[in-house]
Formats: sequence, structure tokens, C-alpha cells
Amino acid sequence: MAVILILALSLLTFTLADHGKTTRYWDCCKPSCSWAGKAPVVGPVHTCDRNDQWDWNANVKNACDDGGNAYACANTSPWVGADDISYGFAAVKLAGKGEWQTCCSCYELKFTTGPVAGKKMIVQSINTGSDLDTNHFDIAIPGGGVGQFNACSKQFGGVYLGNQYGGYTNRNDCYNLPDKWRGGCFWRFDWFQGADNPEVEWKEVSCPQSLLDRSGCARG
Repeated sequence: MAVILILALSLLTFTLADHGKTTRYWDCCKPSCSWAGKAPVVGPVHTCDRNDQWDWNANVKNACDDGGNAYACANTSPWVGADDISYGFAAVKLAGKGEWQTCCSCYELKFTTGPVAGKKMIVQSINTGSDLDTNHFDIAIPGGGVGQFNACSKQFGGVYLGNQYGGYTNRNDCYNLPDKWRGGCFWRFDWFQGADNPEVEWKEVSCPQSLLDRSGCARG
């Protein structure tokens, strides 16, 4: 009986996870979930000025637009927890859901391919992307490539940012970034082992307080 119960629980756990894909980016732009009214949240995601100081006004114009001064904050870079689970933020697009459902929600990603297969990461959704596929997590990693938009050249003074899609190709490239952004860049080549868009099994989870403290955003 105990064996049957364990098998049943294992099957239930499996069905709660869905298959997805990951990519990476860091465009320095104001996250989409930083605008007011995007979702039923206590408050929108924090933005920062060019010097990485929090700006509490959700209506500040996106730095990716001409004259805009709202940037992504450096503390939305990924890091490794004491349990060897990583934490971070992502642009997220899920089947049948829009920003109203995903903004500031959290998801556990279990990597299934590449050198990080078997490792886990919990991300909070702070952004969206018109170029993302379904069940797609675009992980925010400094030096991960600016993608469609680029406020980093303005914020960082025109430093070398690597390939538009994919960003830096080796760890030493991270030294091009200011100090606050280097830790998240090193994370990619250390804990993440330079993985290139690994696939995942994912499920929605309660947000850890550490993510809420960094983003300033929680579901209402």
C-alpha cells in the first residue's frame, strides 16, 4: 500500500509540472510589470534611475524610450541561495495567460537539459516579451544580451555588451559591466555553467520573500 501511495504521489507531482524553454536577456529597460494597473498586485515592480537608485513613481518613462529615465534595477540579477537553488527574475509568457495572471507570480524551474540538468531555480515574472514563445522564461541575466531593445548602452556608457542575442561569450566579459551587475553575470558562468537556453519543467509556486523584497511586487 505504501509503495502504491508513493507512486501515486510521484505521478501527481509530475502532472503539476509543465514543459517549457528558457532564454536570457538584460536590456536595462523598465520591466513591463513596473507599470501601474498591469495586474492585481500590491504595488508594481520597482524601477531604478541610471545610478541604480529606486524610483517609486510607476509612471516614469521607460529608459528604452527617448528621454526615459526608468531602468531595470541591478538587484533583479540572479543569485544562489544557501540550498543551492538559484533565484532571479524573468520575462514570462505562458499558454492561455497574460500579464494580468503572470505579473509578479513565481515559478519553480527544474532544468532538464544541458550542464544544469537537475538544478532548480525560482523566478518571479516581472516582464513580458512580444517575441517569446509559449511557456517561455526569458531569464534576466546581466550581460545576457539586449535583445530587441537596448537601454544598457545609455546606462553603462557604451561598454561592450556582447552579442545582441546571447550577450557575453566568456566570464571575463563580465568585467565590462559596473560592479553591481557583475555578480549576476558571473552567476551565468558559475552556477549556471554557461548553459545555453536549457529546457525546463516548471510549476507555479508561492513567491519567496527574498524575491518580493527585491522587486517590491506581490500579488494582491
